[in-house]
Amino acid sequence: MSAQTSVNSPERSSGQAVDQRAKMLERAMSRHHYAGDALLEVLHTAQELYGYLSPGLLREIARKLRLPPSHVYGVATFYHFFTLQPRGEHTVMVCMGTACYVKGALGLLEVLERRCARAGSTSPDGKVSVGTARCVGACGLAPVIVWDGEILGRVTPQELNRRLDALAVAEVRDDG
Repeated sequence: MSAQTSVNSPERSSGQAVDQRAKMLERAMSRHHYAGDALLEVLHTAQELYGYLSPGLLREIARKLRLPPSHVYGVATFYHFFTLQPRGEHTVMVCMGTACYVKGALGLLEVLERRCARAGSTSPDGKVSVGTARCVGACGLAPVIVWDGEILGRVTPQELNRRLDALAVAEVRDDG
């Protein structure tokens, strides 16, 4: 792969699927006349197509929209709904708002970090991506996790362990 990554090869995979995604992203940018003010919409489209925003993909979007790469990267990292790393099959977000924190969110995060990966990362087996949120707005159900987009309230470490057991997720972290 060349040092200059293009929309046609934002990942290591190759083939028809990548070409189709690149064409769809190109159409989305074209529809907005390659205007810089369409950056958010283009980033959403790119993430939907590729699953995440790779550095090469961000550089290519910056080039096509005639924007500084630092601006594109800044926007992609500012909004929590964009990810710069491949996500796991499942996404688990732990609410760290005051009510959730007081009622045990830290214990839930510790379970996830022990069994899966640190917050902001994906487990080595690619099964679970772990994240945190400042508040998901379900304080009356504290502590709360968001499992694949579904809000689950009054979650205990035992319940979380059972869910992870069902995915056959073993403990993978012991380095604190």
